[in-house]
Amino acid sequence: MAWILLISAGILETCFAVALNASEGFTKPIPTVIFAVCAIASFALLNLALRDLPVGTAYAVWTGIGAAGTATVGMIALDEPTDVLRIGAIVLIITGAIGLQAVESH
Repeated sequence: MAWILLISAGILETCFAVALNASEGFTKPIPTVIFAVCAIASFALLNLALRDLPVGTAYAVWTGIGAAGTATVGMIALDEPTDVLRIGAIVLIITGAIGLQAVESH
């Protein structure tokens, strides 16, 4: 259950990062509210996951999901550059997160 909470927290981290960008310095109300709700929910789920997972593992996976997710959304929806090196770096982040989960499970 802790891993589901952590993955959900990471997905919400992606949401709050994208909403933060869309808020244009907190000048747009709807993206600002979305940012705040997603950020609070993300931290709350991370906090719950930390009841059963070590902080180092949980934080690394949380930020990895957020970073990989935000970079992916940027390439797909925000016209950010897409090239083999960026995609390779995202794959490495995801591989690291999966590796940490695998090590933690043993």
